[in-house]
Amino acid sequence: MLRLLSISNFVIVDQMEIEFSPGFTVLTGETGAGKSIMIDALSLTLGERGDSSQIRQGCERAEISALFDTEALPEFCEWLTQQDLQGDPDSCILRRILDASGRSRALINGHTVTLQQLRAAGDYLVAIHSQHAHQTLLQKSAQRDLLDAFAGCTELAHTVKTAYQDWQNLQHKRIDSEQRLSASLEKREQLEWQKHELMELNFTDNEWGTVQTDHNRLSNLAGLLEATENGIELLSENDAAVVSQINAVKNQLHNMVEYDSQLQTVVDLLDSAQIQVQEGIYELRHYRQRLDIDPHYLQEIERRITAIHGIARKYRVAPEALPNLLEDVCVQLASLESGGNLAQLTEQAQAAQAAYRNLAEKLSTKRRKAGTTMAKAVTKTMQTIAMAGGKFSVMFEPLAQGNANGLEQVEFQVAAHKGLALKPLSKAASGGELSRISLAIQVVTCRTGTVPTLIFDEVDAGIGGRVAEIVGQLLKQLGDARQVMCITHLPQVAAAGDQHMQVSKSENRGSQQIQSRIAMLDGDERVNEIARMLGGVKMTEATREHAAEMLQNSAAG
Repeated sequence: MLRLLSISNFVIVDQMEIEFSPGFTVLTGETGAGKSIMIDALSLTLGERGDSSQIRQGCERAEISALFDTEALPEFCEWLTQQDLQGDPDSCILRRILDASGRSRALINGHTVTLQQLRAAGDYLVAIHSQHAHQTLLQKSAQRDLLDAFAGCTELAHTVKTAYQDWQNLQHKRIDSEQRLSASLEKREQLEWQKHELMELNFTDNEWGTVQTDHNRLSNLAGLLEATENGIELLSENDAAVVSQINAVKNQLHNMVEYDSQLQTVVDLLDSAQIQVQEGIYELRHYRQRLDIDPHYLQEIERRITAIHGIARKYRVAPEALPNLLEDVCVQLASLESGGNLAQLTEQAQAAQAAYRNLAEKLSTKRRKAGTTMAKAVTKTMQTIAMAGGKFSVMFEPLAQGNANGLEQVEFQVAAHKGLALKPLSKAASGGELSRISLAIQVVTCRTGTVPTLIFDEVDAGIGGRVAEIVGQLLKQLGDARQVMCITHLPQVAAAGDQHMQVSKSENRGSQQIQSRIAMLDGDERVNEIARMLGGVKMTEATREHAAEMLQNSAAG
């Protein structure tokens, strides 16, 4: 629950610190005194957007802090732990700072956070119901969301929406696949034919270099043979063969070594040269044998080169790029086959649809059960607020295919008085009746919620007399289980409060600026305030006695 609200330099508030208690607290004051400023300030700590226009004139920044008791909120404490935003045990401080430059800071327990985190924290702590809530209730989407919150299935509704989107995404993929399948049959046939042709060529990355080398060699076969045979002849077969001359020189020098040992080095070198020349002769002879092994090999190489060039020209790529082309064709075929797996996509879409309907049916069951409970409770409350014989109902219009929000459309219907037929909320009630029905719905739905602090901002507009007294008692009863605050202009509602705060404004003589103040009323002060609300500017003893009687009756009953 809210324990303390501290406001600094906000609109017409210079410094204000408000302590709150459990139960039902009323806030009253003349129009323009700044009652709603407190709600606006608190809303900033709950994640509402703010701007520099809310900073008090002449000040550099506005600052609002709200202290909450979290002892009875284990889920919120767990959320703080998950977000690593822990503070003092059993308490939490939300803080918001607005700078004149337009910048804003948000903090939870001293940790800087985003507005989204601040709003998430606020959802656990405070629910604010404004006097315009009944206008929102005219929207079917708001009615559905309110029912889901009442039924405790907001998270399930979100899961249903996600499941529906998953199903629709798969449906779109299936339809796209059908269209692509029809359009890609010709493309697939073309790719399969290309794949077959390229695989039949059986051209590898390394082959092109080998083929070109062999072709160059075989194209110059005559010259290679001539050079080889001349080499063999000059080295070993004619009269002046190199190997014979080396041998003769080596033998002659060898005979002279005994006369000069220095010649031995030359002899050794010539011996090595003779061996090298002899190895060269053996290699040339072996090379010549390989050249005449297959005289038709050149024709085969030329046919292979012609085939490779033909395919390369056909696909407009370099010969060495043909292996990559085959790989690309295979990738395109695989993509078409996976993208066109219509049977698999159909199966997935059907499974997603079944998952969606299973979740949506669970949501429908919870909604219908909660709708019955809500209808009975709101109808019962209507009988006490000058709508005797009236009836409230939650209607469900089935949707054959369902949508992101489930298998039905939710609509609140009401008969404002006995004998009237149920009609949509937007058509069945006048402005005053709509305010009362809205309040009845809010009181009923708030009872089942988990948010510890409920704030009603002039939701009692448009009612008065005995009905206003009953509304005050309803809010007082709600305050037995929750912390309830209500900004009101009705003395009947104000008299029902467990605590009474008065908001007033005054002019600061030094700065000539308007300042807003708040005070806790008790005893005669409270009597005087309710008397003012009853009698206006002129206060008589009769109005004071009436005010005292209202307070006494409210306390007794």
